[in-house]
Amino acid sequence: MCGVVADTGRRESVAGGAAGVSRTGRPRVTSRAALEQLGFELFARQGFDATTVDDIAAAAGIGRRTFFRYFASKNDLVWGDFEDQLLRFEQLLAGTDPDAPLMDALRGAVVEFNRFDPAVVPWHRQRMMLILRVPTLQADSTVRYTTWRAHVTAFAARRMGRPVSDLLPRLLGHAALAACIAAYEHWLSDEEASLGGLLDQAMRQLAVGFDGV
Repeated sequence: MCGVVADTGRRESVAGGAAGVSRTGRPRVTSRAALEQLGFELFARQGFDATTVDDIAAAAGIGRRTFFRYFASKNDLVWGDFEDQLLRFEQLLAGTDPDAPLMDALRGAVVEFNRFDPAVVPWHRQRMMLILRVPTLQADSTVRYTTWRAHVTAFAARRMGRPVSDLLPRLLGHAALAACIAAYEHWLSDEEASLGGLLDQAMRQLAVGFDGV
């Protein structure tokens, strides 16, 4: 599914200069990652819908225009570097063993795509809780899910030797997305569960329906 992580590795300047002090008395936010983290803190405290771009910008000690240099909207902040992660997913699919069965290859790529450093897991859990449980974000998810699904459909079509418009690759794209969402929803409801294990289990169960493909 998503495989989006908090952008903890970047240290790009938001303000274009040295950090100052915001109006709230906290150090001025000077990276995309820090701005994203601050947004999540406000969402946890105030709720997603009740938090505005102005709230995030004010807490960060930056202006709205600076916020929009990094995120096109409040929704985009939640999704993080989704477009970059989709490129990684496409590369994982392309790098699968051509001799491996289709469903084994797809399962391996999906599990690897959703593998996270333990330090990042709490942030990822919060991110996915917002994406899957906030109605505003559920509506916004449709376009992004469509892109993820298209990668799976294209991969399946290549492996099957069928056009992407064929029913079977499309069916697998939709089914794989549903399996991943089900695994994520179970993971959010059980803090002891392993995300990788759930995704592996869901994809193995899905493979039963595509046995022989």
